[in-house]
Amino acid sequence: MKLYRNLAEAVVQSLQLIVEENKYADKVIEKVLKSNPKWGARDRRFIAETTYDIVRWYRLFKRIGSAQHLEYWKFLAVWCWVNSIPLPNWSEFEEINVDAFEKAQHEIKGIRKLEQSIPDWLDELGEKELGDRWEKELAALNEEASVVLRANTLKISQRDLQKILLDDGIETLTLDGLSDALILETRQNVFIHPSFKEGLFEVQDAASQLIAPFMQVQPGMRVIDACAGAGGKTLHLSALMQNKGKVIALDTETWKLDELKKRARRAGAMNIETRQVESSKSIKRLAQSADRVLLDVPCSGLGVLKRNPDAKWKLTLEFIEKVKELQAKILDDYSVMVKPGGFLIYSTCSLLASENEEQIKKFQKRQSGFKFIEENRIWPSEGFDGFYMARLQKL
Repeated sequence: MKLYRNLAEAVVQSLQLIVEENKYADKVIEKVLKSNPKWGARDRRFIAETTYDIVRWYRLFKRIGSAQHLEYWKFLAVWCWVNSIPLPNWSEFEEINVDAFEKAQHEIKGIRKLEQSIPDWLDELGEKELGDRWEKELAALNEEASVVLRANTLKISQRDLQKILLDDGIETLTLDGLSDALILETRQNVFIHPSFKEGLFEVQDAASQLIAPFMQVQPGMRVIDACAGAGGKTLHLSALMQNKGKVIALDTETWKLDELKKRARRAGAMNIETRQVESSKSIKRLAQSADRVLLDVPCSGLGVLKRNPDAKWKLTLEFIEKVKELQAKILDDYSVMVKPGGFLIYSTCSLLASENEEQIKKFQKRQSGFKFIEENRIWPSEGFDGFYMARLQKL
């Protein structure tokens, strides 16, 4: 493999924005790629994947390269060394000593927080909450995330979608236990594909696709997605309900609901109604009105680090403590919307028991009117994102 200067400069520029200006990696890469429409698919893939890879292994590469905060070319040099790519004869690489890289790598062998490139505090927290399991899950979180599609069954079946994509040279695989999912064999930008623009599929991780079926919805029900965001799970619920009944999507941010409206129109999801949560009155108006209420609550996001590797450098222990308080408040405030006999579904993309099982146990102590029915946990080591979900019934 050969390193091209214009692509290397794009990676260095991206790293600078992510590290120095604390911008989100996905937004930075999107902006950088838009800056040069002449780049082909292979070039774009190189820039995106290399940037993500360096961000993912930032602490490890920094230690191997003895790099200071702003030596982004040195980070790229370490990446090339790790991937056995010869360094070009460029001025930025003149003082690079790859023998020193090898020595540094040998010195840190067996130090997990360095080898797995993670902050000290997060390594300690993971081990405290997950015990022996943490090492396995941490390694899985450093793997590249797969691209998984969900066939929009309001418009097309999984099998027919697979055929259409194959005709355009996009090869996919099916997944056991997920009747609507297709996984891309090769990463590519599917958002420019005509099938996406026609609303035939959404991009949604396999673990996330398990939540809507876990809710056991039926056509004709009244369902509330109380933390809907841009609506990935809302759209899945609409499809499972065959456009019958109603899905009320709530969020505190209007821009997220506006994005959901666009996605719903594209998907042909006609039974979705969006409402902004402006105050506690917005919730009280919906008291005891829903057969199902989904609380996909804000969380640490530790289960999705493989697709958001920059998050581990932005996260703090203080943020996690605050978000746990918010989770408890949402459980207490929003659970009033469930009808007697209806189900409350709580979910996170966290691995921490303190955000998952322990939140449910504490909620049940505070609210005696809910019976625990079932829970499900998906681990990153199973190949996709980490998720937790629990279903409770209102008595």
